[in-house]
Parts: sequence; structure tokens; C-alpha cells
Amino acid sequence: MSSPEHKQKIWKMIKDIKVGMLVTLDHDTPRARPMHLVQDEYDGTLWFFTRRSAEKVLETQSDHDVCLSFSDQDDGVYVSLSGKANVIDNRELIEKYWNPFVAAWFPEGKDDPDVALLEVKVEMGEHWKAKESKAFQLYEIAKANLKKDATPNLGENEKFGG
Repeated sequence: MSSPEHKQKIWKMIKDIKVGMLVTLDHDTPRARPMHLVQDEYDGTLWFFTRRSAEKVLETQSDHDVCLSFSDQDDGVYVSLSGKANVIDNRELIEKYWNPFVAAWFPEGKDDPDVALLEVKVEMGEHWKAKESKAFQLYEIAKANLKKDATPNLGENEKFGG
């Protein structure tokens, strides 16, 4: 897992991206779809609204292991988070996280019996953050191509958990 400080670092990287690609296994085939964060803070668990009847729900019931990836090319931020997914029917949390964006996807409202939350408890991950401008990154790539033993230094990379 990660420390409270590291969780805050991860949250700072993904909170403005908002949409991550959720990867589940459809039998033996990885499948990704966009999911929109609904929370305002991160404590090691990510929350998303879903339809209980959605294929991703069946996929996570068969195999709870999932991966979420977030990227912001403009800021050079890339985050991959792996963990366990569960469908949660907690009316208090549904009420807490309900908002106009979510309501647009659920025209029957938050009391629709098909409305549920997908909880992802993050167990491990990796993130990358470019520290320099795109011009500097291109320079680093060109320099690495000229030197046989060099690799480009494009910024921070860190693995955690697992």
C-alpha cells in the first residue's frame, strides 16, 4: 500500500484528470472503458457510479482484479493503479457522491435499483511525471539516441505497493 502522503500525491495527479480507463477481464480478454471519479479525496479507494446490469459488473464479479489508468499528456502525468473491484449498494454513499454529471447517466435518478457504486481498493501502482517541457523531453530522447548507453531522463517514475 502507500502512506497517507503518497496517497495525497496520487490524488493530486489524478483528481483533475477525473476520467480513468478501467480494465477488466472479459473471459480471458482485457477490456477497457472510461470511468469518471466521483469523490473529492482519496484514501486508497476509488469510487465510480455504474449500472448493476453493466458488463463490467459481471466481469468484476468473475475476477475482482482491475487496473485503472489515468493520463494527462499536457502535464506529462501518467498513473496506473491496480486493485480489487466490488459493486457496492450503499445508499448513504450513493447520496454523498450523487451529482448532476452522474444524474445525466441515470435518468431514473439515484433511487433506480440499477444504480450502484463500483469500489476499487488500490493495492499497487506506478506513476510517471515529466518534470520538464516537451522541448526538453525531445532533447533527452535525441541525446539518448546519439549515446548508445544512455536512456532519456524524462522525469519521475515510482512504483508502490504489491
